Amino acid sequence: MKLIIATNNKHKVRELKSILAPRGYEAVSLADENISVEITEDGDTFEENARIKAEFVYGLTHTPVIADDSGLEVEFLGGAPGIYSARYGGEDLTDTDRNDLLLEELSGVEPELRGAKFVCAVYFIKDDEEQYCFTGELAGYIGTEPLGDGGFGYDPIFMLDEDTSLATLPEEEKNQLSHRAKALKQLEEELRKQ
Repeated sequence: MKLIIATNNKHKVRELKSILAPRGYEAVSLADENISVEITEDGDTFEENARIKAEFVYGLTHTPVIADDSGLEVEFLGGAPGIYSARYGGEDLTDTDRNDLLLEELSGVEPELRGAKFVCAVYFIKDDEEQYCFTGELAGYIGTEPLGDGGFGYDPIFMLDEDTSLATLPEEEKNQLSHRAKALKQLEEELRKQ
């Protein structure tokens, strides 16, 4: 089944393609379809933002669409950066800048208060009748310095244990346990029932 990935984020496109391909989906990006749009994500939750993106692209193409919205929630920061993860600290910051900002905000915070989770809402529109939304989470904590050079975003400071950040994992391993993979697995189970 051909499926359009409703994002301009190249890292997410690559990750979603690698997760969806073994499941039999021909996932294509907006760029692959020559669609150049900036979609305003003005929802209050990951689920709302994923739906906004999926509905917008489906309205243009009437082709099955998958969209996700994801981010990092840090307990000590009351769930921030949350839905603002990609813009945390300002639009002009790089991933490294955002990681540095978060580490600075958590400077001196005890390890047991550095709990965090990645959250991903996946919204799938198959056709005018069928739409699904599933949410996956990956629990961990924020380290004290970046570790590893894989992944993207907050992966270098998101720790699974004292020696393992998401950025230290091989891509295949990360794609099996990530918040995005967990949400997609729920979607896959739903589609298998049909």
